[in-house]
Amino acid sequence: MKSYAQPIKRLISELAKLPGIGEKTAARLANYILRATPGDVEKLAESLVEVKRKIHLCRICQNPTEEDICPICSDPGRDRHVICVVEEPDALAAIEESGVFHGTYHVLHGALAPLDGIGPDNLKLSELQKRVSEGRISELILATNPNVQGDATALLITRMFKDSGISMTRIATGVPMGGDLKYIDKMTLSKSLEFRRGM
Repeated sequence: MKSYAQPIKRLISELAKLPGIGEKTAARLANYILRATPGDVEKLAESLVEVKRKIHLCRICQNPTEEDICPICSDPGRDRHVICVVEEPDALAAIEESGVFHGTYHVLHGALAPLDGIGPDNLKLSELQKRVSEGRISELILATNPNVQGDATALLITRMFKDSGISMTRIATGVPMGGDLKYIDKMTLSKSLEFRRGM
């Protein structure tokens, strides 16, 4: 980065803070921005400022929205007795795009990761407790990621509501559709056998 002018170094440094963006990618993005028209750069800058100014968390599900209540929570056609708990807004978006789920959501904004300093207080768990205590919830679908942090988070939520009488389910894990068993890793295969279902 020695050969870059100071403003470019600063831009690269800021871009490199984004998740999944290393210094080389940040440098490529900075060079792209340098070649872009002033109008395009202004639009990019305005969209960044607009997102920070206009977007906040839905009062009910904690999904980012422009309104006080997001379109999903305000949709009268949704089943309000079922809450699908996800770690991040992008997981909610992926489930919505599948078109198969018609309940509501709750976004935790993370998963338990004690080594990274993320404990229960860093997640939107008190908001979930409030929803469960106020509403007539019949089922919580725990759709946290199938990894150590996601499993620990799902276990914590299960313990939180174990005496509530609510049905708690976990998304299935295992062999993907169209997968070939000889290419599936051991952990995925073991989960597939563990969570097998009747025909």
